[in-house]
Amino acid sequence: MGEPGAWGEVTAGLRVSRPVLVARLLELDAAGALTTAHVRAGAQVGGVNVRTVWRWLDAARTEGRVERRPRARLELSDQMWEALAQAGGNVAALHRHLKAAGGEVPSLASLHRVVRRDLQAGRVLPDRAVARRERDEQQTRQALADLALAGPSEAGTAKVAARRLPRLVPEATSGLPVGESGALAGVALPAGARLVRTSWVRAVAEAVGQAMATQGAACVFGDPGRGKTAAVRMALGEVPPGWKVTWVPVPVRPSVAGMRRAVFDALPLPGRFPHTSALADAAVTGALSEARVLVVDEAQRLPVPCLEYLQSLWDHPGTRIMLVLVGAGSERALSRLPQLASRVVAWQEVPRLTGAEVASVVTGFHPLWRTAPAPDLTWIDHSCAHGTFRTWAALTAHLQNALLTTADASIDRALLRRLFKRVAPPL
Repeated sequence: MGEPGAWGEVTAGLRVSRPVLVARLLELDAAGALTTAHVRAGAQVGGVNVRTVWRWLDAARTEGRVERRPRARLELSDQMWEALAQAGGNVAALHRHLKAAGGEVPSLASLHRVVRRDLQAGRVLPDRAVARRERDEQQTRQALADLALAGPSEAGTAKVAARRLPRLVPEATSGLPVGESGALAGVALPAGARLVRTSWVRAVAEAVGQAMATQGAACVFGDPGRGKTAAVRMALGEVPPGWKVTWVPVPVRPSVAGMRRAVFDALPLPGRFPHTSALADAAVTGALSEARVLVVDEAQRLPVPCLEYLQSLWDHPGTRIMLVLVGAGSERALSRLPQLASRVVAWQEVPRLTGAEVASVVTGFHPLWRTAPAPDLTWIDHSCAHGTFRTWAALTAHLQNALLTTADASIDRALLRRLFKRVAPPL
């Protein structure tokens, strides 16, 4: 059978794309001129089976679709990546884990392909020891939370009932000195940067407010560089009337005498430090008779005797304090003294920035990142920052310096890779 002249335009090339082929066949069909010879010729120039062309035509007629149906992209959840890290990167072990969990499981070949694709895109597989340590720390935190269900001691219960206070306003920040850049006192930021109130900052404010409402204690913990101190300072930006906030730095090698001196100096109290511990304790407890939030930063350094000293201040009948213990590992330090851990009414972790948060947080943090596409910000986070706010701040400072000191410098991946080596430790 001879081909219609118009069909020669379609068959002129060796290969014709599906949309073009189906559109021409539909034109012939609408004109009543479509024959099986057209379909066979279309299969030849399309490089497919005749039945495939008929299926394409059927999909176009019934669904209005001339393109291939998009395939669902297989993605690995954060839980799957954690299981893969705990397995030391063994994809077969991850496949066995998913099969044991039940449900629909992709093939082993698909898992290998997805893991390879994401690793090439910049995702970093955590070290197995790090994943195991994080899992153990999570179990410790859960045990501490269960321990806190016992509530304050009997003496502390009466003290709380007699002096219950209103909750802290979570959103307030005006009580602490704020510079023109929006930085709080005691928080170092690159030039032009501003603090960003993330969901976890609001969670810290709520936890501290709950502890103040019951005049108990709060523990704010998480890995280094996640913004714990900044979150607590923002949370304590405004306290209820009559309350004051005192930050107590922890000495490098703290002892009870050193903590006593640190609290005395932080209050501050008039005169010189007393020559006896009894006089110093009398001066400290006298100053703490007024409502006060006592924030102990780097609390993970505290040995049991220092924790017992802080507990004695809280238990003293003449004091009116609320403790906030902040530090990477402060929850593990408290586990060494269950009597004080039972007084913690709010345990709040400050986690890494999630992939969904990175773009909004860093663009609000500094204008340098506002012109960067979201995929590039995700690549930077996967390649270097790993959700750590302090690393983002350091990278911002290095990027500022590079743009100021290098002629014709532009923000591209080559420059960023060089800066990664300055803010990340060598492997």
